[in-house]
Amino acid sequence: QVSGAFIQGMGWVTCEKLVYNDQGVLLSHSPTTYKIPNIQDVPRNFNIRLLDNPHNTGNVRGSKAVGEPPLLLGLSVWAAIKNALAYVNPAQAQQLKLPATAEDILVHLSDVPAPAQV
Repeated sequence: QVSGAFIQGMGWVTCEKLVYNDQGVLLSHSPTTYKIPNIQDVPRNFNIRLLDNPHNTGNVRGSKAVGEPPLLLGLSVWAAIKNALAYVNPAQAQQLKLPATAEDILVHLSDVPAPAQV
């Protein structure tokens, strides 16, 4: 659950871009039009270390409640991308939006003005 939620969060901030038409209809509605993270998007060296707390009795049946909270840790990926871009082009890095798709990152690495958002 921890690794899956983190990868889902990583996808949320790097590739899951929703696209709408002028009438507000969602155009990116399926895996054919909406990029979701897969195993190739995960770093080869991806380690998770959990806190040692085997005698947890404060939650229901000793639950660690780790289902969704790691999703928000995906923001660390976006922050790392933004920090790296700041070394190349500080002004552009400040304009990095969510999600930071590969195309958006490439635009921020160049001097080309960012395309208009759809």
